[in-house]
Amino acid sequence: MSDEPTITPGVTPNAMRLLWAGFTAILAAGVGFAIRGGILDNWGTEYGFSGSELGVIGGAGFTGFCFGIIIGGVIADKIGYGWLVVAAFVFHVVSAFVTFGATDGMPKDTAYNFLFWGTFLFAFANGTLEAVANPLVATLFPNNRTHYLNILHASWPAGMILGGVMGWVLDDYYKVGWKIQLGLFLIPTVVYGLMFLGQKMPKSEASEKGLSLGEMLKDVGLLGGAVVCFLLARFFGSVLEPLVGSAATAEYVGYGIGFVLLLGIGAITKFSVGSMLLCVLFVTHALVGAVELGTDGWIQNITGNILTSEQGKMLFVYTSAVMFGLRFCAHFIETKLGLSPVALLLVCAVMACIGLNMTSNIESFSYALIALTIYGFGKTFFWPTMLGVASDRFPRTGAVAISIMGGIGMMSAGLIGSPGLGYFKDRYAGEALQEVDAELYAEYKAEEPSRFLFFEPSPGLDSKKVGEIDTEAAEISEDEQKVLQASITGDRKTLVADSVIPATMAVIFLLLLLYFKSIGGYKPITLAEIEDVDEEVAAATTAES
Repeated sequence: MSDEPTITPGVTPNAMRLLWAGFTAILAAGVGFAIRGGILDNWGTEYGFSGSELGVIGGAGFTGFCFGIIIGGVIADKIGYGWLVVAAFVFHVVSAFVTFGATDGMPKDTAYNFLFWGTFLFAFANGTLEAVANPLVATLFPNNRTHYLNILHASWPAGMILGGVMGWVLDDYYKVGWKIQLGLFLIPTVVYGLMFLGQKMPKSEASEKGLSLGEMLKDVGLLGGAVVCFLLARFFGSVLEPLVGSAATAEYVGYGIGFVLLLGIGAITKFSVGSMLLCVLFVTHALVGAVELGTDGWIQNITGNILTSEQGKMLFVYTSAVMFGLRFCAHFIETKLGLSPVALLLVCAVMACIGLNMTSNIESFSYALIALTIYGFGKTFFWPTMLGVASDRFPRTGAVAISIMGGIGMMSAGLIGSPGLGYFKDRYAGEALQEVDAELYAEYKAEEPSRFLFFEPSPGLDSKKVGEIDTEAAEISEDEQKVLQASITGDRKTLVADSVIPATMAVIFLLLLLYFKSIGGYKPITLAEIEDVDEEVAAATTAES
C-alpha cells in the first residue's frame, strides 16, 4: 500500500462550495490588481505622476491589504467569518467610488489622494477576504493544506488573466476610459457575495479548542511581532509625513507607534519570545511579497516599455496563465516528485532569480516568453506554500499567524516592492540619460527626486514628458530616441536589482531545508501533539521543583 498522502474531501459537506467562494473572492482582487497595473501609465500621463509616485499609489494596494488581513485574522475566530465577508464586500464597493473621484483637470495632489485611498480601501477589502479564505481552507482540508491552498490561490493569476485581457483589449484596442476598465472588478465581487451568502463556516482547530488570543499569539511572540511592527512603523511614518510636515518627525512617530504595538503584543502573550522558525518565515514572506507582488505591479509596465505596450499585456496574461495552471499541480509535485514544501520553495527561488535576470535581457517576444516562463514557475508556489508551512507547523495560532504572514507579505510589497521598483526605474533611467546627454537629461528630469528607504534621492525622468513622445510616429527625433532608450535601460537594470531578493530567499530556504533534515524531516504537526509536549514540559518542571 502506498504511504503517499491522497487528496481527501473537506471536513464539512459545503467544503467545496466554500473553497470556490474563496476562489472567486481572490479572483475579484486579481482582476482589480491587474487592471490597476495596466492603467498606471494612464494615471502617469493624465496627472503627471513620477514612477516613484505611481509606485506609492500602487503600494497602497498592498499596505491596505495588510491592515485588512491582520485585523481580520485577529478577530476572525471571535466574530466568525461571515461578518468579515460582509465587511469586505462593502469596502470593495466603496473603494470603486473613491477611486472614481479622480477626474480630468483635477489638481495633481487631489487626484493623488483619491487614487491612493481608493486603492487602499480596495486592498483592505482584499485583505479582509484573505483573512477568511486562508484559515478557512486550511481548516476545511487539514490533510492536504498545501494542495488546496495552492488551488485557492490559483484564483489570483486567474483574476490577473481576466483583468489583463480586459485591459489589453479595452485600453489598447478600444481606448476605453480607465474608470470603466477598473469598475469591471465589481462583477466577480457580486458573484463571491452570492456564493458566500447563507453558508455555514467551520472554526479553526485553535478556535474549537477555545484558545485565547494570547495563546494563539504565543508562537508569534516578540520575535514575530517585531517583524510586523517594523513594517507598520514604516507605513505610519509614510502616511503621517503630510500631517506633521517633516519626514524625520513622521518617521520617529511611526517607530513610536510600532514600539507601542509591540508592547501590546508582549502584554497579550505575557512577553513570550515566540518561535524563531516562525520569525524566519515572517521575514522570508516579506521578501516573497516584495518580489512576487511588487514585481507583478510593475511587470506590464516594464516589459511593455522594453517591447511594446500590447506585448507587455500579452506577456502578463501569459505569465499569469502559467501560474494558474501550475497551482493545480502542487499535490503532484509534492507526492510524485518527492519534494517537501521547503524544497519546492528552494527550487522556486532559484528559478525566479534566473527568470528575472533573463527577462532583463529580452529583445524579442519569443525570448520574453521563455524568460517569463521560468520566472512564472519560480513565483507560482511562493505565497500559498509559505502559508501552508506556517499552518502545518504552527496549528496553535489558528487564523492569526497565517493572516499576519499574509499581511507582512502585502505590507512589504507596498512599502518595499512597489515603491522600490519605482525608485530604481527612476534612478537607473535618469542615470542612463545623464550619461548619454546631460543637457537632455536636464530637460526631461522630474521636478522632484525619487526617494526610497536609505538610498540616495535620485531624480528620474518626467513620466508626462516621456509619455508625450509618440512612439508610433513615422520618425522620432534623435533626442527622443535617447530618452526612450534611457527609460528601457532603467527597466533592465531594475529587473537585475529585483533578482537579488529571490537569491536571498534561496539561501534562507536552503538553511531551512538543512534545519528540517536535522530534526528528522519536514512534517505537519497537530495541536494535540503540541499540547502533549507542553504537558511533558510542565510535568518535568514540576518534578524538578
